[in-house]
Formats: sequence, C-alpha cells, structure tokens
Amino acid sequence: MIQRNTPWHEPTNLPEGIREGYLDPVEDEKLIEMCEMNDEDINRCADQLPGARPGDGTRCLPPRVQLRGLCLDAVTQRHCVEHVHHALAKGFGGWIVTPNLDFLRRANHDESFAMLIRRATLVVADGMPLVWASRLQGTPLPERVAGSDLVLSLSQEAARRGRSLYLLGGDEGAAEQAAHVLTERYPGLKIVGHECPPVGFEHDKEQVRAIARRLIHAQPDLVYVALGSPKQELLIGQLRDSLPAAWWIGVGISLGFVSGQVKRAPRWLQRFGLEWVHRLVQEPRRLASRYLVHGLPFMARLMVGSLRARLRKRVGAAAGLG
Repeated sequence: MIQRNTPWHEPTNLPEGIREGYLDPVEDEKLIEMCEMNDEDINRCADQLPGARPGDGTRCLPPRVQLRGLCLDAVTQRHCVEHVHHALAKGFGGWIVTPNLDFLRRANHDESFAMLIRRATLVVADGMPLVWASRLQGTPLPERVAGSDLVLSLSQEAARRGRSLYLLGGDEGAAEQAAHVLTERYPGLKIVGHECPPVGFEHDKEQVRAIARRLIHAQPDLVYVALGSPKQELLIGQLRDSLPAAWWIGVGISLGFVSGQVKRAPRWLQRFGLEWVHRLVQEPRRLASRYLVHGLPFMARLMVGSLRARLRKRVGAAAGLG
C-alpha cells in the first residue's frame, strides 16, 4: 500500500478527542484502511511540494479512510483550502468531491459512478454520518468538510490571492446573485463568469461544448458546479480535461445558500448532523424518499458495518499478538 502524505499529514489542529486516534498508516496498518495511488499521481503531486523531486517516490496526499469502498481523505477544511491554493500556485488543477450519506449510497449501488469518483483529487466527508462511521470503525476523519463551507473558504482565500472563479448552475438567478454576494463579501475575488444552463442541457452535446468554450475563454482558477449529484460530477468528468489547471468542485445547492434563495440550517443543527432535517422540512416532497426511505436504513447498515469492521480488526490484532 502507498502512504498518501502532504504538508498537513497528522495535523495539529484536530478536534478534541480525534488527534490521538489519528494514526499513521505505516505505523498502524491494522487500523487505517488505505487506498492506493498510482505512480503517475505520486509524481504529479511531488511537483506540488517544496523540495520534492518528481520521480523520487515523494508522496503528497493525505491518508485515506475507507467506508464501504469509498476512499475519503482525512483532512480538515483549512488544510483542504491550503492544498488547493498551493497546487494552483504550482500550476496544478484538481477536483474536490464532497460525499454525504446519499452520495455514498449511490456509489455503493452504481459502479460507474463509483469509478468516476475515483478520478477525483480530494474526496472529503460532507456528511456527519460519514464522520461518525469513520470514528466507529476506529479510523477517524478529523472533521466534516462541507461543500457549502468550502464555497466560502475557498472564495475567501481566492480573494486574498487574487484568484478567479466561475459559477455554473443553481436555480435561475442564483449564480448571478451569489457572484454579487461573494465579491461584496470578499473584495479582490474575481468572478470571471456565471451561468445557469437550461434544464436538460446535459443531453445536448452542443450546449455542453458551448459551456466548455466559455470556460476555456474565461480561464478561471476555480469552478463551482451547482447542479446536484450525480449531474454535477458527470459534467465535471466531461469538462475537466478542457481546463486542467483549474480546481473543480460540485457544490449542490450551495449557490442557493450564498444567494439567499435557500436558507441553510442553523449551526447547531449542522454540528449535530441534523442539517438534513432542515432540508426535509423545506422540500418534503422531493427529499422524503431520499432521506427517510433510503437514507436512514442505509445509515443503520453503515454504522453496523463500521462497528463490525472495528471488532474484526481487534480480533485480528489479538490473534496476531497471540
């Protein structure tokens, strides 16, 4: 297995009670499930690190935790933002995916979607159930890294560094209003384009090509794609190669939050992992099946599976000592 290191490996600012469980995968492979990275990825990432030499096996990405076959990067939001802007400074683009419970369920049932996600540069846990499951199986993620929070923190750092941003998707008017809010909140942020494609555009190859042309012309450093999952991931998979030096992130309903079209859950609900309840109250007809019929049973299976994985590892460790 290949250890995925980065300048933030074993960060010092993990939440209370998590740092002591954040284990080095080489020192304790019994507890950390790792996902492999090929030689091309290693050499590409080596170029991003100060003092690293391409081809020398330098590893740059963080350790990964595996939940039901999906590999999640064990990073904090702050370190995620730092990594993105450090990569941009070195001329490297990438793709951030922010799975929640429904996202993980889809990846478990749709192998083509799971394969698409494996192409992402960073995969961070947007849902608290994923963080809980990682802790339960003894491979704790440091914190939730919500896409809706990254929209703000990435934009703030982009403004500080004079970087540019393109907003793609959202309900009608959301991208334009979000652009206005972000530039007012973060002076220095360059919004080089925003658009809301019509419903069904993804089935029209010419419309997709037109979006690609506009992106190439704008040359943004960051692209926020707000189309909901899996549509946004599929579109990023199509367009990313046309703008390889940019960082892409699917942000779902986040432009609605920024623009004020949709009210986000209070912080205390977010901390307790109950943001979905707030969303369910807002859109019961659309979300009831996703959250209640599919989501809750899947979460129960996820937690039971995580607990079993931890127990198996303890039994295996005990047997090894014996």
